Amino acid sequence: MGLNDWRPFIYGGLASCVAEFGTFPVDTSKTRLQIQGQKVDSKHAKLKYRGMIDCIFKIIRHEGLNALYAGIWPAVLRQSTYGTIKFGTYYCLKQFLIKHHGSETIQINVLCAVIAGSVSSAIANPTDVLKVRMQVDGSSGNVSLFACFKNVYMQEGISGLWRGVSPTAQRAALIAAVELPVYDFCKSRLMDLLGNNISNHFISSLSAGLAGAVASTPIDVVRTRLMNQRKIKLSEGGIGMRMYNGTLDCFIQTFRNEGFWGF
Repeated sequence: MGLNDWRPFIYGGLASCVAEFGTFPVDTSKTRLQIQGQKVDSKHAKLKYRGMIDCIFKIIRHEGLNALYAGIWPAVLRQSTYGTIKFGTYYCLKQFLIKHHGSETIQINVLCAVIAGSVSSAIANPTDVLKVRMQVDGSSGNVSLFACFKNVYMQEGISGLWRGVSPTAQRAALIAAVELPVYDFCKSRLMDLLGNNISNHFISSLSAGLAGAVASTPIDVVRTRLMNQRKIKLSEGGIGMRMYNGTLDCFIQTFRNEGFWGF
């Protein structure tokens, strides 16, 4: 695989899009759980769901099965950009550094993963905002991808599409820094036992995903809450109030009002 090889970009993007369809109901429940319990937001102050399974069943019961897939198209659009750039950049950059600096090391893996994750997530942030908004609104929103984009742009301006970009990049860097090296580490350690087959890749991916999820949950909650808050343009020309003033403020308010389990 040469430095000009396009396969990591294409395969990474396709794999991300396929995985999105299978995991999206879980992602929707995650988003709903993350925004509930906000004492600074009366709309989401109530704890409606007791957990992932309870959330999924209540969404189906009260909003229909389609509500679990509200926001699927911005999610697929996100993966086609974020996943493509992340995987392609990671493997190409890693190959470049190995070629010029010797053998593969954990430091090289982490550096490549952080750069790939941060850059790709920042580029794809508008699709993430649309996904979160549509997931939160569910069947009550009932708007298309274009309608959601138009609403955000008209009410909040272009900056509304990059709301939460800082924690998004931080989260992506953290996940990439954990997931990709853990995946490579597990795969190499299991090579003698399982060989280079689907079992090895599955176990390595599962381990990497679990590690990334545990490490990124607090910043993920902050990211979701920042993306969901609306900074509405008022008819008089002013700007409506917002609940959080940034990543640190959201983190502090969440911890102060909800404690550790708020994350």
